[in-house]
Amino acid sequence: MDPIKTTRKGAILQVTLDRPKANAIDLVTSRLMGEVFADFRDDPELRVAILTGGGEKFFCPGWDLKAAAEGDAVDGDYGVGGFGGLQELRGLNKPVIAAINGIACGGGLELALSSDMILAAEHASFALPEIRSGTVADAASVKLPKRIPYHIAMELLLTGRWFDAVEAKHWGLVNEIVPAGDLMDRAWALAEMLASGPPLVYAAIKEIVRDAEDAKFQDAMNRITRRQLETVDRLYGSEDQLEGARAFAEKRDPVWKGR
Repeated sequence: MDPIKTTRKGAILQVTLDRPKANAIDLVTSRLMGEVFADFRDDPELRVAILTGGGEKFFCPGWDLKAAAEGDAVDGDYGVGGFGGLQELRGLNKPVIAAINGIACGGGLELALSSDMILAAEHASFALPEIRSGTVADAASVKLPKRIPYHIAMELLLTGRWFDAVEAKHWGLVNEIVPAGDLMDRAWALAEMLASGPPLVYAAIKEIVRDAEDAKFQDAMNRITRRQLETVDRLYGSEDQLEGARAFAEKRDPVWKGR
């Protein structure tokens, strides 16, 4: 059975990790996910992706320890986008929504952190339990202290404790908490809103955010104003840039063409 299911509707791609019993990711699954997200990145007709898990209990518990026990190396070939196809995928300048339908722990939580927006079902739960198995939540150790207060991030990393959707929202880890039965409808509604927006602007936003993460403010601003970022240069010379200004002046909705 294919562990990755995709549903395409218009400019939106839903990617479902469906690998019973728990949607854990082995090397083969990770490489498949990388191919799916690289294709999403490179397809000019696709604008937004939704990532979710199959079933109602697990989003993803991360690394498949059973596969590891059978020989999958923890530092093996995860594929083009790194673990889960998202964490290290270069040039992904389109919005990705994670719809957390259950347990998201370890690498599963790291996968969610690689998205741009996170919706959580009411029963979703989270943890970074790597410490208990003698390893490190590497991507979370990099990302989490930049997303939430340092001391909270360190508590979660150092203790591996579980926390629920309410606490996740309190710390700003998730955007919304949604009843389980409404999760995917809400994810699609959000995706449709984003898909109707300006793709060149989204691309510029994502590249600016990545580029500026460790830069000084003025250095980042100089790179933008001098059009040294590819997406910014493309945006500033685009038809869409003119269309946005004309639509505003003419008091109408803009028609984005992505060029």
